[in-house]
Amino acid sequence: MKSIKNIFFILVAVVVLHSCSPAGGNSAGHEYMPDMAHQVAYEANTYYTYSHNSWDEESTISRRDLSQPRLPVNGTVPRGYAGLFFAGDGAADQEKALLHGGNQINAIAVPVNGYVPFYYANNEDERTRASNDIQANPFPITQKGLEQGKLLYDINCGICHGEKGDGAGYLVRDPNPAAGDPGGVYPAAPANFLLDTFLNSSNGRYYYAIMYGKNVMGGYADKLSYEERWEVIHYIRALQAAEKKLVYSPDANTFNPVYGTPAKQMERLAAAAPVTDAAPPAGPAANHGQGGNH
Repeated sequence: MKSIKNIFFILVAVVVLHSCSPAGGNSAGHEYMPDMAHQVAYEANTYYTYSHNSWDEESTISRRDLSQPRLPVNGTVPRGYAGLFFAGDGAADQEKALLHGGNQINAIAVPVNGYVPFYYANNEDERTRASNDIQANPFPITQKGLEQGKLLYDINCGICHGEKGDGAGYLVRDPNPAAGDPGGVYPAAPANFLLDTFLNSSNGRYYYAIMYGKNVMGGYADKLSYEERWEVIHYIRALQAAEKKLVYSPDANTFNPVYGTPAKQMERLAAAAPVTDAAPPAGPAANHGQGGNH
């Protein structure tokens, strides 16, 4: 009888000690009567959904749901280009260097993002309003910008709109049975940027389409940053100018002065501007295209 009692007490002791085993490695250990002190945060570095992240089936969230991107918290302003063009005359380059971590010893570069305010909803009335409001490209025409615009255009746009901007991209190619090519599968003809309606369209029409898409084309707001969108628009304008045997380059713009300001012209304007210590005028800079800012 005494031996049975001893065995019973030993078993109880083992159970109690095991229930309070310490954490170690990837194990959270065991807790006796766990309460609100238990950490239920998402464990990102393990492949288990249930045991590390929840108590029961009702509180289990699938890894797919946990891995989805989240919208910014209401009222917050992500770091990026949001304030770049409100820095005042002559300060844009300095502000840009700050964002890229280029003017401080221990600076941390801010990732270039597309979180610039865009004050237009996704409907046709707002598309028209954006087309009317947004005119000038906030970035000057530079050789580097055109080269980057070509790269981005070829990757994101050319497959549908064509390398020349004529709407004859790879997805709208003719069938080639001899080569086993069934042809393009695009359900609708992409926009031909060389048509007069697009030659005469404002920059706002292009910027809005990049933000929200059009017809079967999806939006690219999450794929192209603020500056990249405008670089693509610069390149489209260069394609249109070439079609009309006109110039759209860092040296000159004989296509349409509203669409873009050559870097050389900006340099001449900066050189001719009087030096002043006066503060820049209050309010948003006109027509910087991040959604109107009007």
